[in-house]
Amino acid sequence: MDQFTTTELLQAQSHNWNLVLSYLKSMSLKAAIDLGIADILHKHGNPMTLAQLTTSLSIPTSKSNHFRRVMRLLVHQGIFSTDQETQSLYSLTPTSHLLITGNSASITPFLRLIVDPSISHPSYVLGSWFKSPEETPFELLHGKGIFELASEKPEFNKLFNEGTASDAGLVMDVVVRSCGEVFRGVESLVDVGGGTGATAMALKKAFPEMNCTVLDLPHVIQGKTEIGGVGFVGGDMFEWVPPASVAMLKWILHDWSDEDCIKILKRCKEAIPNKDDGGKVIIIDVVVGVTTNNQVNAMETQLLFDLLMLIVTKGQERTESEWRDIFFTAGFTDYKITPLMGLRSVIEIYP
Repeated sequence: MDQFTTTELLQAQSHNWNLVLSYLKSMSLKAAIDLGIADILHKHGNPMTLAQLTTSLSIPTSKSNHFRRVMRLLVHQGIFSTDQETQSLYSLTPTSHLLITGNSASITPFLRLIVDPSISHPSYVLGSWFKSPEETPFELLHGKGIFELASEKPEFNKLFNEGTASDAGLVMDVVVRSCGEVFRGVESLVDVGGGTGATAMALKKAFPEMNCTVLDLPHVIQGKTEIGGVGFVGGDMFEWVPPASVAMLKWILHDWSDEDCIKILKRCKEAIPNKDDGGKVIIIDVVVGVTTNNQVNAMETQLLFDLLMLIVTKGQERTESEWRDIFFTAGFTDYKITPLMGLRSVIEIYP
């Protein structure tokens, strides 16, 4: 007790309380999504009072004060805002703008995936997992890996695919605007592990002359052959990647171990021409410690995502040196990292 002052210990208590209660940040955000608060504010077009919100959301008057308390936390978190003078009129913020249904930049399906019990509950066994034989906490809780579960349960497969696809709108818009030269002049591209094709279709729209193909497991593409000029091929990226000028891996490699990443990249290298003929692999993923300016809690978010990868997959988020080791071991000779306006980077690697 004498080692620290009373003030320090009280601050430590507050810190511990904040940490252990932080899951309520996720749950209050989930409640906002479930209630559709952002949609109501967007549809109204102007700031709304608490009474207007409760009426529009069909919340009983008896629970209006409870709703006010939830809104108070959501405002404190920056999800919604209130007017400076009375603090009684609620408005959208950039954060809640991303929750609007039908918005091309909406990430609501992704957020629903992350807070779904199938994804969130394995974190409860993280401590005991360290002394268990299972490869991931996800396997310890579910008895199987995340991709195996997706192949066996159509409802989870749908949740997973919709969640990952919803990331394409905002991110690919930023990629095309901020570093479109990465894709300019590319004749053909294969989106490896491209899911339902949202990313490839965004690229096809931006670069109509590009021949785009999606490679993913048969249960993921569900018999698709062509949508919006994008072709679909069922297959296993560990065994074969369709030939193309460029192979792209968007948010794929962080799901896998170093050894698996090397196998995937070797298949990609076999599919593309040499560097002089324009061959390269484009990776869109986190480089831990690399962010652009003014990103809120950027490093912490990257580290939290790394922990999520530990819990639900065999992968991880990687530093530049960790990426470099994988690239060179897979037989590539050079790479270039371009930070996006966010938590991820565009990495070009050359054979």
